[in-house]
Amino acid sequence: MSNYDALLVLSFGGPEGPDDVIPFLQNVTAGRNIPAERLAEVAEHYQHFGGISPINAQNRALIAALKASDFPLPIYFGNRNWHPFVTDTVAQMKADGIKNALAFVTSAFSSYSGCRQYREDIAKAREAVGDGAPEFGKIRVFYNHPLFIEVMAERVNEALSQLPHGSRVVFTAHSIPIGMARGCDYEAQLTEAAGLIAEACGVENFDLAYQSRSGPPQVPWLEPDILDYLHGLNAPGVAVVPLGFVSDHMEVLYDLDHEAKHLAEELGISFVRAATAGTHPKLIQMIHELVNERQSDSPIRLTVGTRGPNPDVCRENCCLRGEGRPPARP
Repeated sequence: MSNYDALLVLSFGGPEGPDDVIPFLQNVTAGRNIPAERLAEVAEHYQHFGGISPINAQNRALIAALKASDFPLPIYFGNRNWHPFVTDTVAQMKADGIKNALAFVTSAFSSYSGCRQYREDIAKAREAVGDGAPEFGKIRVFYNHPLFIEVMAERVNEALSQLPHGSRVVFTAHSIPIGMARGCDYEAQLTEAAGLIAEACGVENFDLAYQSRSGPPQVPWLEPDILDYLHGLNAPGVAVVPLGFVSDHMEVLYDLDHEAKHLAEELGISFVRAATAGTHPKLIQMIHELVNERQSDSPIRLTVGTRGPNPDVCRENCCLRGEGRPPARP
């Protein structure tokens, strides 16, 4: 048991206006020697939506929902790549007298980008803030928490109710380089979560596809890509479930709501994109339960499926970067 005195909601960050887009992408790709023309190409995805990623607003809505639920701790918000930067947030936490905080990362699955890199972000922030910076524990990944499964099952049923009989369910997640996937449980966790959700919905046939790959074409990433999947689909309709995203990111808006939807229309396939977990009341309840779990002398570590709960303290060599680079946009 630890006596935590605050919660840090930690996320990727995203631009909140047209002038933010290129500086944001420069932060995301710092040190990678990405050509300016490639940044301009990705920037167009954001400008298609007014230069605004939904992720910051979604996280503020999550924090507001937590506060409205009588959350027992003060809540702070920090990002990896855009304001409010995690270093600034940790500095504010120090100034507020916070000593021992929990971090809730807005990623349900284990990977370098979705887990280990956030722990590195916190370590760098603490080093930058210096003496007196708060200690942090990280809430375990929650892909197999029963409440997360229930939320996503509701989302799948909502989508299927809008589609013709015989429609297919496909779960999607951000692709990562295969070399990176070998160093983490990302694929196995996605496969288990998809199966658990399908079972809860009574869906016997479903698929798992990936989206939003980037980087050099010679570096293999997890497949199939959602667009290739749609080209091979033999069904009157498809419910596309962005399982790998807790809330709407730019990948959800552009890669699914724009590209995948338009391709499905061209192919004559009825298309419904299921909602993300967002601020569903059961997700809020889950966060309460995960915090209580860490505060308890005798924690009940709820999971479903066969893999069991992830440890509170990650193994030293888990979720290594591996070959290639992590995903480049939120």
